[in-house]
Amino acid sequence: MMGACLLLFVGAWAVVRLFSTPVAVGMCVVAMVIPPVAAMVANRRGPEDRWWDDPSGDPKSDEWWDELDGKKRRKP
Repeated sequence: MMGACLLLFVGAWAVVRLFSTPVAVGMCVVAMVIPPVAAMVANRRGPEDRWWDDPSGDPKSDEWWDELDGKKRRKP
């Protein structure tokens, strides 16, 4: 994605601006949007990635959260 970004930016101002400045500006706008999209795609978590379920290290807190989530039955 970053290669496409650089290609768009360099191509816009090296070649396309000679024929159409508005198209070159449009290409730069598209190139500007690519890095944030690349960061979002790279940092996306899958539906099976349940990072919030990792134990915290505090047994009492983990037991409490497990009880709320229905993972363990409450002792009578």
